[in-house]
Amino acid sequence: MSRKILLVLISLIVMSLFAAGCGDAESTETTGAPDGDGGPVNVFGAYATAIEEPWDGVIHAALTAAQASGRIDYSYTDDIGYAGDMERVLREVSEQQKPAIIFGDAFGNEEAVRRVAADFPEIAFVFGSGGGPANPNFSVFDNWIHEPAYLSGMLAGGLTTTDVVGVVGGLPVPEVNRIVNAFISGAESVNPNVTVKVAFINSWFDPAAAKEAALAQIDAGADVLFAERFGVIEAAAENGLYAFGNMSDQKELAPEAVVSGPVWHMEPTVEYIITQVEGGTYTAQDLKDFSMAGKGGATLATINADVAGGIPADLIATVEAKEQEILTGIFRVDITESQPAASSK
Repeated sequence: MSRKILLVLISLIVMSLFAAGCGDAESTETTGAPDGDGGPVNVFGAYATAIEEPWDGVIHAALTAAQASGRIDYSYTDDIGYAGDMERVLREVSEQQKPAIIFGDAFGNEEAVRRVAADFPEIAFVFGSGGGPANPNFSVFDNWIHEPAYLSGMLAGGLTTTDVVGVVGGLPVPEVNRIVNAFISGAESVNPNVTVKVAFINSWFDPAAAKEAALAQIDAGADVLFAERFGVIEAAAENGLYAFGNMSDQKELAPEAVVSGPVWHMEPTVEYIITQVEGGTYTAQDLKDFSMAGKGGATLATINADVAGGIPADLIATVEAKEQEILTGIFRVDITESQPAASSK
């Protein structure tokens, strides 16, 4: 082989290696990855309702805690509504602030949120949604708190003396229905004679309407109320009745009335996403498991044994035993997302 041909071959090999190296460098770009400066991750929250509403409030609380720990820089807009402003807000934030992650709720704004996510693939969109994830950057979560809802129902079924329990929900959508159905199943498991009356106010946040619906259930004989929405606890407290909160521990609203309630924890989801984005490994996925009891995403609020009227010790023991069966996988709470009847009997 001549010296000239050998030099040409060596040059081609070097050029090939250089090109391969460049290709590897380009392939390391990852959706939602931070700038790599080691600082806090920039996170934005987009909420359709006011953060006083429990659902969005739980997400906001988890992100606020992450900011307090120094993990993220966090800003948000709430009470965006369902009239088309969600898409405008998300586009403005994506273009101007360029956050690494946007958390929020897509319910009622599903198409708008997904359109914006598709146009900004470099941002990790992590939204409460009734649909599935979408590559490359749209992850979904929901409040899978049916397990502690079942336990709350057990307490309610054991506490009622009229054998009538009332439930006031927002809208009869799958994520609400499965909570209410689990609550009903729990009540029936300890009290075969119980009748659970269910009313929906067709709003995510209307405390006055929720209170009115609760008062109607009290008139119909209910002496225990499940407040899937804000406003119900006030009605229970004013009438000296037992109440159960939802989403967060709401005992402080009426310490003499609130027994317990299913609690949703977004911290496991938030921690997982932040870690993924920090490590440049974020991918679109369904985050369901992080909102379930097994990963600490759902718990029963501490039972308020000091509530007016008291709680029988044997009922508390029965509920705590069932809780352990859920956590160890011995007992499974069924997921039923069909709309519950206005009355279980």
